Amino acid sequence: MVDLCGLHKHFILEHLHVGETAVDFTMGNGNDTCFLSKAVGKEGRVFAFDIQGEALDSTRKHLEEENAPRNYTLICASHHRVKEFVEGPIKAGIFNLGYLPRSGKKSVTTLRKTTMPAVEAAIDLLAPDGVLIIAIYPGHEEGALEGDMLREYFKTLSRFQICASEFHILNSPTSPYFYLVEKHP
Repeated sequence: MVDLCGLHKHFILEHLHVGETAVDFTMGNGNDTCFLSKAVGKEGRVFAFDIQGEALDSTRKHLEEENAPRNYTLICASHHRVKEFVEGPIKAGIFNLGYLPRSGKKSVTTLRKTTMPAVEAAIDLLAPDGVLIIAIYPGHEEGALEGDMLREYFKTLSRFQICASEFHILNSPTSPYFYLVEKHP
């Protein structure tokens, strides 16, 4: 079976190296923040965003338990405000759209009105040969709408500047899928 998380990491590590800067645009419980922290090492920087205080607490605990380098900044703010906190350029970014796993708060989700400006800002901050992974969860209404919105947006980007790809499990239409966005060197 295809391991989508494994694919995410493969694509990120093709672009991200020690000493570089990465952003976790949807911190959640900190798994991606931890992965990015270890990937850039103590010389690098990681910025992680979430609007829920419990996400910051859960992430901080996870980072400490995993002995992640202290190269991260946890920010309690919406991902669309990234440029207020990150000057750029960034070499990698991860979005896991949807709701905070294991929180029981499925009504608190990412929203199209903030996701679009966050993705636009991420692309603007992206360094040459940088990468974004954007995981879509179409099993809830807003997730499906976010995925459709981003697909239409990515179709408008110049293929000479950005390569946007979509990865699906074809025989499971409500399974998560992701976009891979790479900036040409």
